[in-house]
Amino acid sequence: LPHTPFRCPRYGNTNKFHLKLSAFFSMAQKEKIAAVEKAKKQRRSSPWRDAGIRLRRNKAAMVGLAIIFLLLFCAFFPDVVAPYGYDDQDYSQSLQGPSALHIMGTDSFGRDIFSRIVYGTRISLAIGFVSVIVSVIVGGALGAWAAFYGKKTDTIIMRAIDILMAIPSLLLAISIAAALGTGFVNMLFAISIGGIPTYARIVRASVLTVKEQEFVEAARAIGASDRRLILKHILPNVLAPIIVQATLGIAGGILSAASLSFLGLGIHPPTPEWGSMLSSGRQYIQSAWYIVTFPGLTIMLTIFALNLFGDGLRDALDPRLKR
Repeated sequence: LPHTPFRCPRYGNTNKFHLKLSAFFSMAQKEKIAAVEKAKKQRRSSPWRDAGIRLRRNKAAMVGLAIIFLLLFCAFFPDVVAPYGYDDQDYSQSLQGPSALHIMGTDSFGRDIFSRIVYGTRISLAIGFVSVIVSVIVGGALGAWAAFYGKKTDTIIMRAIDILMAIPSLLLAISIAAALGTGFVNMLFAISIGGIPTYARIVRASVLTVKEQEFVEAARAIGASDRRLILKHILPNVLAPIIVQATLGIAGGILSAASLSFLGLGIHPPTPEWGSMLSSGRQYIQSAWYIVTFPGLTIMLTIFALNLFGDGLRDALDPRLKR
């Protein structure tokens, strides 16, 4: 700014006036830069990104996730982890307690319990994950269909869901497994049917809250089909409660599979499965405690890890719990 001959009435000296004016413009420039940086940060942010940050800050959820990754590694690479085959028998080593050779002992056939638990991880996790996926797909489709079309469609579907919900899920799974017979596929089908009502109700409630919002009305106004409205606009906005329930449902599926196998309606020996290991070792519970203790602890640890991660995921995806 050019120097002027007049004297500023507030600052007196002209140089002081120029200094104050320069400081003012410098402060305005800093505020403008800060506003631009804030806008860039907001553009990089998203609800899923924020949820991931909150999830990583939850130490309990991270512990649960670490245990889940360890179990998945055992499921995908059992040959790397297990020192023996799951059906390697050595009758001279039968009913041996935990030792350096067999860290969890051996069963009545001389098979290494740790190796059988590692190989059983594959079956138990497969049942938990696949049963939940089937339940989510079928139950989610029924719930979304009922909520979107309403009226008679909603009444018919939800009354059928109510009938399934009136039967305890484990009792329903036992009935289906007893009718169809034992085996991996039949047990998977029995557990999946029992989980459908839960996901149908969750999806229906979520869709009812979303389908009347403005962005859905705008998509309908420009000619979007019902299928596009459900798949592209509604379901992506109701994924959070489904993901949380699915994470907790995996734990329920594993527990149901172990219960069916324990009752003799699931996987039969020599195929390793945690529930069948408990069932075959219960007669030795007093003389060889380790046969049932270690499979039971594995089931407990798996359910505990999935519940920790599920609770953390629920807290991270719930917008009301933002900190």
